[in-house]
Amino acid sequence: MADYSQFPSPTGHGMARPHLVKLNLIILSLLMYSGSQGYDGSLMNCLQTLTQWQIFMNYPVGTWLGFINALPTIGSLVFLPAQAWVSDRLGRRVSLWVGILFSIIGAGVQASAHSPGTFIVGRLFIGISTAWFAASAVLITEIAYPSHRAKCTALYNCQFYVGSVIAAWVTYGVRNMEGSWAWRIPSLLQIAIPILALSGTIFAPESPRWLVANDRSDEAQAIIAKYHAGGPLDDPRVLFEINEIKQSILTELEAMRTTTYGDMVRTKGNRRRMFITITLGVFGQWVGNGVVSFYLSLILSTVGITSVTQQTLLNGFLNVWNLFMSVGAALMVDNIGRRKLFFSSGIIMLLSYVIITALSAEFANHGTKAVGTAVIPFLFIFFGGFDIGFTPLVIAYTAEIWPFSFRARGVAICLWSTSAAGLFNIFVNPIALAAIQWRYYVIFIAVQLLWLIAVYFRYPETRAYTLEEMTIVFDGEGDKTKAVNNEIQVKEASFAHNENI
Repeated sequence: MADYSQFPSPTGHGMARPHLVKLNLIILSLLMYSGSQGYDGSLMNCLQTLTQWQIFMNYPVGTWLGFINALPTIGSLVFLPAQAWVSDRLGRRVSLWVGILFSIIGAGVQASAHSPGTFIVGRLFIGISTAWFAASAVLITEIAYPSHRAKCTALYNCQFYVGSVIAAWVTYGVRNMEGSWAWRIPSLLQIAIPILALSGTIFAPESPRWLVANDRSDEAQAIIAKYHAGGPLDDPRVLFEINEIKQSILTELEAMRTTTYGDMVRTKGNRRRMFITITLGVFGQWVGNGVVSFYLSLILSTVGITSVTQQTLLNGFLNVWNLFMSVGAALMVDNIGRRKLFFSSGIIMLLSYVIITALSAEFANHGTKAVGTAVIPFLFIFFGGFDIGFTPLVIAYTAEIWPFSFRARGVAICLWSTSAAGLFNIFVNPIALAAIQWRYYVIFIAVQLLWLIAVYFRYPETRAYTLEEMTIVFDGEGDKTKAVNNEIQVKEASFAHNENI
């Protein structure tokens, strides 16, 4: 692990640094791309509570409702491999422009739909756009200031709830509007988040790591100097960063030109990375959150809460809660560490889900309204647990554990496994809830136990390592956990000396 304490600050301790402010504003706008998926998920939850939408769509139920909800996921699944290829060949920023194009088409078609079929086509385009927006997570990981990286990438998935909050409260605001504009306005506003993120796409630099891999090291060094040191090309930190990137990437470069997806499981370290990548995506959908994310109205109906106003209000407040909890965890990711957040998340989810299952069973047997209402706080507690582990770390952890030559593909595979697991949930959940109601929750309790076992045995701690140093953890250089703990304060203090913004 590198010792950064040898690198003095060029601007003096404790002063605001405009170059870091500018970089973090760019990253802030890039983070918004994650919100587009959150907006869509919350939107479909909300539209199901609107009579106007139900009439337009001819009251979809069961498999047909699952298909409508699943279309964006299908679009994402199909295009994620293409996104990874373009991101590696043409650069991270190109993928974002493709995503913006699809999102404009999707929002326009969906909002102007004059038949259920047209609405469904619009949803497909929205899903395709989210596949291309995945490049923003990789770009953020590769341009962030070293000691900001973990927090920035952890905040990426948190923006899912920014989109969810906006969709929930927009729908609540138009719930009593007569006619189809009650659902057309929220559908049209799906374009708002990508438009807000445009500034990040316009002003963001290309990934220095991608530039080095494409024989443009001088440009990479200039970008690092501009955004990490305020301009000087010969700043010690700039020289250290560019040399570390060169040493890591240039050794991968020849292999990268002939790299296949099969190479991602060829070594022991890569097989461990792949296990984490896939299981993060699967568990991130199968620990019980998928039921609430798309079918909150069905959940609430099973415990006696059927009012449109009550359901939309609860959806709005739940998403605000999720946003605050996930952002708080993201900001603490370096202080607490990845494994502790994962374990805390799993334990909270498990305990709260057991109580939700018991209360739902009691309500089903006796119909006591107070028992049904008691489910609500435990839904919030469950999502609080989900928010401190899965929300900030699914993408952040995946992006940091893969070397450059596989990073875009690794993130794509994680999102692919997330989408595939979510696709199963979208189709199965409404059918299972209608058939066996609260008994379905028992399955997720078992999955949560499996998740805790997987974390304990296969998920290493990665805080305090740079992207280039992750080989220490995964590729056979021994157990460095003790080294992490011993050196963490040195590294954090040295970079923190230069990051006060």
